[in-house]
Amino acid sequence: MAIHENLLGGPPPTHLPDDPEPRELLAAGTPPADVAAKHPASSLAWAQLADDAYTAGRMVESYAYARTGYHRGLDALRRSGWKGHGPVPFEHEPNRGFLRALHALARAAKAIGEQEEYERCTAFLKESSPTAAATLS
Repeated sequence: MAIHENLLGGPPPTHLPDDPEPRELLAAGTPPADVAAKHPASSLAWAQLADDAYTAGRMVESYAYARTGYHRGLDALRRSGWKGHGPVPFEHEPNRGFLRALHALARAAKAIGEQEEYERCTAFLKESSPTAAATLS
């Protein structure tokens, strides 16, 4: 039996292709804005920008960065065969940028009083990856 086989007949897990350069640049201390400028499709770079803005109390900015990372991640998921639902495992490191952006979007939405968006993103995160929901919260 394959690991992550869905016995209930749902869609298979989506695994984004690895793009290590943005992750390596961030780990080396490159400013997230520089990484996002060089790799605008990287959800990870946008998620880091969202986290930094949130930490600094810039909630609207955090929301905007997170929304960008979220949409870039949706684009990548669709290119990888995702049909709008199904598992996006946190255990697969290339998925973490999207999941972090989704979490950041929920957090920022709550901070600016956008309750419906907060609830939608929180549910989406839990459905996509219970591990991400538990780890990032």
